[in-house]
Amino acid sequence: MNTSMALHTDKYQINMMYAHWKNGTHNQQTVFEAFFRKLPFHNGYAVFAGLERIVEYIEHLHFTEEDIEYLGMQEEQYEKAFLEELRAFRFTGQIDAVREGTLVFANEPLIRVEGRVFETQLIETALLNFMNFQTLIATKASRIKHVAPNDILMEFGTRRAQEADAALWGARAAYLAGFHATSNMLAGRRFGIPTKGTHAHAWVQSFESEEEAFHAFAEALPNQVTLLVDTYDTLHSGIPNAIQIGLELEKKGKKLQAIRLDSGDIAYLSIQARKLLDEAGLTNVQICASNDLDEYTISDLKSQGARVEMWGVGTQLITAADQPSLGGVYKLVSREVNGEMQPTIKISANPEKVTTPGKKDVYRIIHKKKKKAIADYICLSEEDDVKRRAKIKLFDPIHPYLHKYVESYDAELLLQPVYRDGKLVYERPPLEEIRNYHKEQLQLFWPEYLRKTNPEQYHVDVSTKAWELKRDMIEAHVQEKEKLRSFQMDAGDSDEDHDK
Repeated sequence: MNTSMALHTDKYQINMMYAHWKNGTHNQQTVFEAFFRKLPFHNGYAVFAGLERIVEYIEHLHFTEEDIEYLGMQEEQYEKAFLEELRAFRFTGQIDAVREGTLVFANEPLIRVEGRVFETQLIETALLNFMNFQTLIATKASRIKHVAPNDILMEFGTRRAQEADAALWGARAAYLAGFHATSNMLAGRRFGIPTKGTHAHAWVQSFESEEEAFHAFAEALPNQVTLLVDTYDTLHSGIPNAIQIGLELEKKGKKLQAIRLDSGDIAYLSIQARKLLDEAGLTNVQICASNDLDEYTISDLKSQGARVEMWGVGTQLITAADQPSLGGVYKLVSREVNGEMQPTIKISANPEKVTTPGKKDVYRIIHKKKKKAIADYICLSEEDDVKRRAKIKLFDPIHPYLHKYVESYDAELLLQPVYRDGKLVYERPPLEEIRNYHKEQLQLFWPEYLRKTNPEQYHVDVSTKAWELKRDMIEAHVQEKEKLRSFQMDAGDSDEDHDK
């Protein structure tokens, strides 16, 4: 991506930027945090992804002349001086984020953005767009990997993805979470992801016979022969013809790589295919399956004894079909007031939407001997208990009577510097490094947190100071509300007395 996406934003962001500019508050310093409230797919964890795309976006973020011209045509009639302000726009703030591939959980900051509200407000939409989609796909891919840990997983979703960018970045998200290859050639070129593909039913249909089609394909690609065997009759035509090709290839010093099943009873057909291939001496030929697969279908097929070693997963993965959005949010937690930063809170009638105020850090607390994660610990950034490895209290913010103290532990700071004063300070790791890091992350957690169904809930705790700040700000809001209500009632009584 080498062009600006400044207008990849919601209109209300531009309107708020304009209103701040008109009000003279556009240089007010702010802190926003991005997080999600609920784990996707009823899973025990999510896999953070999207940071690479966010960095690319920030690196090229500016308003082009075409952008300025378009904004000048809006019915809001933005002033020319405001448009000139946009012409000079660049991101000059700070960004901290979790590393891609990290296992993350609900209600903990994944990205923290600090800077002028003029800048921090603009980037909200794009930042959430990239984080929400890629984290969702990476999590789905990790779930599929969990049920087929020793098999080859191929991302086949391009034609069903919601447009080209979703296919491209979805392939990357799937790969970093454990998939082995993609069918998307652009993703292969751009990100270095291995590519795999076979042929379509149309190839077979374009010849007079299935046998002729298989021969022609093997002649054209003798080193990469995988044959789709279900165009007409899998057991009585497709597999026998594939076996014939496999035997002919062996005589030439080549080999049939695999057969692919794309319809029918995959469990039964794969068992029978394995039997026929083995009887013909083609024991090294693998069996690949596709056709609307996901973690549930693959798990069921395995429980039925399916003899499949390669899975082509498309629609259900790239669209996250059973939960097509993550629901991540971006909330203001601190703002400049009279030259000082002060915490801010959002109060809501829905308790789960009440934010935790203040600029915060997140630490992963790790058992010193067992080297397993105990909990994630959210604290105010000015706190230094974890830095000093002092005793900390881990308690459930919803049920604070559930608690324990931890004294001997290791801790990993999850939010790492990405931008400082608008300068990229983050060394963008190769995709293979991210992929390996994700594998290491999985080893950090007990199996009960990782299982596909009914996982144990991993603890995300807040420090006592952070919890007390939230409580005090809620109480102050309630008291202010009560004062206002009392004043209104008194005013109503006075009017009534006057009427009498």
